[in-house]
Amino acid sequence: MKKHIIFDLDGTLIDSAPSILEGFRFAFSTLGIKPKRPITPDVVGPPLMQTLSSLSGQDDSAVLQQLAEKFKEHYDTAAYKEAAVYSGIHALLESLSETEATLYIATNKRDFPTQKIMKHLDWARFFEGVFALDSYNPPLASKPLMVAEIIADFKIKADEAIYIGDRYEDGLAADFNQIDFAMVTWGYADHAKTELKPSWKVCQQVEALQALLVS
Repeated sequence: MKKHIIFDLDGTLIDSAPSILEGFRFAFSTLGIKPKRPITPDVVGPPLMQTLSSLSGQDDSAVLQQLAEKFKEHYDTAAYKEAAVYSGIHALLESLSETEATLYIATNKRDFPTQKIMKHLDWARFFEGVFALDSYNPPLASKPLMVAEIIADFKIKADEAIYIGDRYEDGLAADFNQIDFAMVTWGYADHAKTELKPSWKVCQQVEALQALLVS
């Protein structure tokens, strides 16, 4: 069993896509801006500003900031509470809390709503640390660097750690840090269109993930 288990959040532990997508639609409609691509679940995952740039088809910082503020206005006040815990995940965390494993979260989600979600779900007790790109000053540029910070700050040995996520980019973050990776298929990525690496573990059910983590 790995001593250190790092989890992605959205698409891995919780399904927050409906409320996130609602926030994007609110932002675009409020500002009267027509998205350049459909606001569908596959856009969930990357950092907020990156997603807004993709959806709007532009890199005008003033426009993107306005969209971000409207999104935050909607999501950070109440919509974050609509995040649904995937079936079996809470029991998995309870089970892992009874082992010697130490748990962490490394997410592209902003720190402010992430911490609110942790409090809302009463999950802070499960994790040694909960981190987002903007948990650091200055904010980190990518998830591989965030996982690297966690490994360095907690003096984690690479062979004693595993990262759990639902997107190809999560696997690359694990590979960058030379730690094991497990891909869960209940998240937002279209795995039928994604070429997974042979070294990555794939879990289609929470029970399979639990079996992997406690083995």
